[in-house]
Amino acid sequence: MQEQSTSKQSKMPSRRALHMMLCFLLFPTLITLIIYNSHITYSGFFFSSTANNSHVQIVLPHSIHNQISHLQSQLGALLDHLHIESSESKSLTKFSDQVLSIAISLDKLADCLSGFLSNAPDGGNEMSRVDEDLSEPEQSEAEEGSLHGKAFNSAELINYISPKSNRFHGKKNFLGLEAVNPSIGLGCAPMAFIVDRFMTYKIDGMCPNDWDLAQKLILGGCDPLPRRRCFSMAPPHYTTPANLNSSLWTQPSDANILWNNYKCKNYNCLENPRNESASAEFTIDEVLRLRPGEIRIGLDFTPTTGTFAAIMREKNITIASATLNLGAPFSEVIALRGLLPLYISVGSRLPFFDNALDIVHSTLFLDGWISLELLQFVLFDWDRVLWPKGLLWVDRFCCKKEDMRLYLDEFTRLGYRELLWRVVPKTDKLDDELFFSAVLEKPIRG
Repeated sequence: MQEQSTSKQSKMPSRRALHMMLCFLLFPTLITLIIYNSHITYSGFFFSSTANNSHVQIVLPHSIHNQISHLQSQLGALLDHLHIESSESKSLTKFSDQVLSIAISLDKLADCLSGFLSNAPDGGNEMSRVDEDLSEPEQSEAEEGSLHGKAFNSAELINYISPKSNRFHGKKNFLGLEAVNPSIGLGCAPMAFIVDRFMTYKIDGMCPNDWDLAQKLILGGCDPLPRRRCFSMAPPHYTTPANLNSSLWTQPSDANILWNNYKCKNYNCLENPRNESASAEFTIDEVLRLRPGEIRIGLDFTPTTGTFAAIMREKNITIASATLNLGAPFSEVIALRGLLPLYISVGSRLPFFDNALDIVHSTLFLDGWISLELLQFVLFDWDRVLWPKGLLWVDRFCCKKEDMRLYLDEFTRLGYRELLWRVVPKTDKLDDELFFSAVLEKPIRG
């Protein structure tokens, strides 16, 4: 027992070693502060002077802010190590608290740098400001998709993604966190120019009417989008929606939607809601009879105006409709019908906990354009949110005849029980396409 304790202590870094590690981590920060406070010329900083050269202003580049963030991460790892060992030594516990205090100070410094960058004067390539003009011509697709060390320029975005410490520094919140780290999607980096445009607005003012820009970012993988501190536009002549009993099948007023960014300019371009599911292979009543009284909540992945959810609502079943506004105001219409629109792309993880839903339904959405690998990630995520013995209803999956077997293999690999299954020719266009429809039951695993 004593040998184990001696071995553990030998692996534990000494207090002197820990002090040296902290000095190494904090040295670049201290040098930066000394340079800033004494106005010493240093290569890599941008200098601007007034007309009479009475004073010099130093504008810190984004790289300094990034270095501070890196230091925060290193300190966090060191702090975790200290907490693991702290039960063995009171002095180490005290030293751990000192490290925490330094980490909090770094958080404050990072916030100060964010504010400094946002208020910096014009000049230099690494400047950031909320009101900068991004009206230059859009980049080509090749430029957008290439990183090449590209950094975000929007000060509001840089401020958003920086860690946000709790109001009572050093104390964890109910989530067990000492700071909140806002996130943006991985796809935002190669679309930095567009993200900067999206994050250029007047704080506390009206947001630009740029939902189409936001949707372009979501479709490009920039999901989740950064939050913004501005007010979204609403139709100027918005009218009160109909009550729930009648709103399901009542066409809303055109005045309740901002049509200017849609190809569709009024409800005439939308399909008649009563006919959207007319050609389904299986009826809703036929599927519900498979689980009488057991279907309560679910998800519909369909680029339509929510008719599936409306029919299910009449049967006392709650359905969230996942869709995007692809040329028409699908999300707005779903909401005006008194239903729940879920604005999400096919590349996003579903915002539901495991084993939460009774049914997942998809129609005319997952088609032969989707890669087999992406289909795997989608199906396994659907499987994750389905309750054991829940239903996966795939309605009219369309692809070429020669590809059907490849897609069917991806569905069958889930090991679901086949309750309903049908493959039929797709006759409205070419003869080389098929429709696949099925209702599958999730097995009980574990």
